[in-house]
Amino acid sequence: MATGTLAPTAAPARSKAAGALHALALLALCSAYLQGSLTKLFDFGGAIAEMEHFGLAPPVPFAFGVIALEIGACVLVLSGFHRWLGALALALFTLAATLVALRFWEMPAGFERQMATNAFFEHLGLAGAFLLVALADLARGGAPHAPRPHAPRGDTR
Repeated sequence: MATGTLAPTAAPARSKAAGALHALALLALCSAYLQGSLTKLFDFGGAIAEMEHFGLAPPVPFAFGVIALEIGACVLVLSGFHRWLGALALALFTLAATLVALRFWEMPAGFERQMATNAFFEHLGLAGAFLLVALADLARGGAPHAPRPHAPRGDTR
């Protein structure tokens, strides 16, 4: 067998491994939103207190909206159905929440400011990752499980 070629059975195994790794990466990317929304759902009083803490009024509709957005967008990302839309929603939500919750530029110098600054830029990176997911999905047609083009039979390229 020539160098750089795969045995006939290696390609499907590699494809399955790549698919599993892709699914695991998407789950990891969504994990904070799934955990956060379920925590808010099962402790709705805490969700309301969080909205009040950040000055979001009225807090009850904001809490419901955040829970619905986080769960709904994660379902879209993880299922592949309009993945781009879910990823874009989470990117915009993350950016908005970061600007509301991590206003490090308003804090005095010190440990708290340093922690808020780090978290701010970590969240920017998370929003960027969701934008990459949206762009990748749109590049492949934005359809769930869009078929990839195959070479015609007998084509050895």
